[in-house]
Formats: sequence, C-alpha cells, structure tokens
Amino acid sequence: MNHERRNRRHGKIRSRMVGTADRPRACVYRSIRGLEVQIIDDTKGATLVSARQIADGKENKMAIASAVGTELAESAKKKGISVIVFDRGGYRYHGRVKALAEAMRAGGLMF
Repeated sequence: MNHERRNRRHGKIRSRMVGTADRPRACVYRSIRGLEVQIIDDTKGATLVSARQIADGKENKMAIASAVGTELAESAKKKGISVIVFDRGGYRYHGRVKALAEAMRAGGLMF
C-alpha cells in the first residue's frame, strides 16, 4: 500500500518536473539498506552524475545519506553542474532524504 502511494506521489511530481541541460534533475531512490541519486538531463535522456551507497548493517543510514550527498555534489561540481531540480522520488522530505538534500546544498548545489 505504501509503495502504491509513493508511486502516485512520484507520478504527480514528475508530471510537473523536467530536468534540462541548464537545470538537470536530481532523482532520489531510497531502499531499505541504501540510497541512490542520479543527476539526469531529461531532454537527452542521459544520466550525468550518479552516487550510491549501501549500508552493511553497522553504519548509520543518516550518515550514509550525508556521504552520498557530499559525493554527488563533488562529482557534479567537477562536471560543471551547480543548479539542479530536486526530485525526491515521492518520498517525504524527512530523514534520509532531508539529510541527503542538506549535504548536497552544503556541497554547493543550489535547488
């Protein structure tokens, strides 16, 4: 049931949000153990930058989210990307998604 509601929310978000070459879209996927983020140019249909990490059970998931955000921001800066559109993937802006977003902002990405 939660999966269906997330897909519905994500569909609503994606109907209004498009990543361009000037402002690519940062798409978040959150699993039980890990977190994956891609910066996508929807006009070309190409992934420009991606980062992911999976917890092994001993690490804090919030720390992993922050690490992924920092890594993605560094990679994006190397590619010359500074302004993005944040697609939270239908997840609530809370917990790991919020930690990821704050780490991306601290790394220099603007959204």
